[in-house]
Amino acid sequence: MVTDFCDTGWGVEEMGGLRELAASFVVPGPSGVAIRTRLKHLTAGDEKVLRLVGDLLGSLASRDLKARCSAGLEHDTKQWAQRKRALTGQSSSRWAGSITKATHDQWALARRGQLAHIQSLQAGIETITHRLSVPVGEKGGKQAPGGYRSTREWFAKSRRLCVLEDRLQVVRADREAGVVRVVRGGKRLLNTRHHLQEAQLTEEQWRLRWQAGRRFLAATASPAKGSATRRSASPPAASSRSRCPRRWRTWRTPRTAGTSWPPGCRSRTGVSSGPTASPPTGPWPTASTKT
Repeated sequence: MVTDFCDTGWGVEEMGGLRELAASFVVPGPSGVAIRTRLKHLTAGDEKVLRLVGDLLGSLASRDLKARCSAGLEHDTKQWAQRKRALTGQSSSRWAGSITKATHDQWALARRGQLAHIQSLQAGIETITHRLSVPVGEKGGKQAPGGYRSTREWFAKSRRLCVLEDRLQVVRADREAGVVRVVRGGKRLLNTRHHLQEAQLTEEQWRLRWQAGRRFLAATASPAKGSATRRSASPPAASSRSRCPRRWRTWRTPRTAGTSWPPGCRSRTGVSSGPTASPPTGPWPTASTKT
């Protein structure tokens, strides 16, 4: 906006290309909170129980994830209930609920990543197609890039365009069919197995990390169960139960004294608690989250 003085007084002249300022707004507060701590002073028997339970639940989580990925887009609430009943017979109702919820979240995350990959491929194809259509050596402007600097680069990018189009076709077909590719434990750690020297790891060290990444040991509290999954109303605390020695049948990760939940966390949505990894030595890291 530009103001100028004329015969009738001060006037306003519109200028194109200028951005209008949006109205001010208040950013909402956090909708969740996470507390990270460590399980200290564990005996050898405690660590053995953690590893055994984590290995068992990890194998069940792997099977459940395979079943969910095989169902694809045809999955419904009935199949979810069938999966949970099958897991309940091999573990418990609460563990089964935690596993099925984690499986659903992991599948949904893979679908979002698949969509983001498609959008990235489309953006790359559009950019390369435009630059190939521009004469070699032509400079670009602020709105669009120019052509490639040499015929050699132009030829290489034309081959690159074919590769991206083939990848886009494959990913689109997978998305339409509901196919996702998920690696429990992490794709990066899986690929590290082939580059142990570069990662400065031995096969035994990598195996320990791989086993720790594939373990499952978390409990999710349902908002419908209310006090059955929360041992206190304020502050709420999450606990996890398993078949193990009496002093390990329940562990809790409550809030520290003097802290309070954010206002957005006061709705009864759910609590999740459990160890996040199993290091070879030292305290076990654990986390308690509320959303």
